[in-house]
Amino acid sequence: MSTAFNYRHLYYFWVVAKEGGMARAADRLGMAVQTISTQVRELERDLGCALLKPQGRGVVLTEAGAAALHQADQIFQLGELLPAVVRDAIGAPSVRLAVGISDGVPKLVVRRLLQPVMDEPNLRLLAHEDEFAGLLADLALHRLDVVLSDRPAPVNPNLKVYSHALGVSPVHWYAPAALVVAAMQLFPQSLAHVPVLLPTRHSAMRARLDAWFERLGIQPRVVGEFEDSALLATFGAGGMGVFPAAQWIEDELTERYSLACIGECTGVDEHFFAIGTEKKVLHPLVQRLLPTQV
Repeated sequence: MSTAFNYRHLYYFWVVAKEGGMARAADRLGMAVQTISTQVRELERDLGCALLKPQGRGVVLTEAGAAALHQADQIFQLGELLPAVVRDAIGAPSVRLAVGISDGVPKLVVRRLLQPVMDEPNLRLLAHEDEFAGLLADLALHRLDVVLSDRPAPVNPNLKVYSHALGVSPVHWYAPAALVVAAMQLFPQSLAHVPVLLPTRHSAMRARLDAWFERLGIQPRVVGEFEDSALLATFGAGGMGVFPAAQWIEDELTERYSLACIGECTGVDEHFFAIGTEKKVLHPLVQRLLPTQV
């Protein structure tokens, strides 16, 4: 078989297009910018047309580049599936689901969000936790089937991803036994006096909590901030302070951690999204995660 281009050159172009720039692509691939640039120029020479043009500090696709990217998406998506197809051909069949979990999503919520697929008898679940931006890049490169997040994907013309709402949970406040009485007395004004634990600002819920405090004129007595929601719950259960959490996981907080709900965080909700590369979801397991097919 002969081709008019080198697939390695096509792959480098594909990464540049997904990352929106030579420097970001080089960083992603661990290569020199000049090497990436040379490979893309070779592809353009082989195809006889420009695929990228400079814009600001990055690059954007030409019309020919958009057409090439569409084909490259299909080529490399099929390539990502090859190992699983080969494994299935020689062993017991499995249904693979690679899930990216944004670090802003409470760990106890993840199990609930994935519950619709957990009864799949041949499920092979691959779960990766990372920062939101890194997961979106992996999703665009088809290393993940879906990303679970507490926020929708930002608008980015070079990143073709789609956000599907999974649901909304009210937020309540929870306290260990030693702080229940003090926290419930004149709640929520009591949060100015009892020790309070909060998620860090990487969480989408934090901005809503700050606005809630400001609206009520409360200066909370913050004694700890946590990026990891499981750590937040663990330290809260250990008596360090009261904290907010999605009402969806109240049963686990009260039963597993012996915490008490001390009141509602009225007007503050936590939102959850499944982010994929398809507007109309095709992956059968991702379809199961959605309340309705969008």
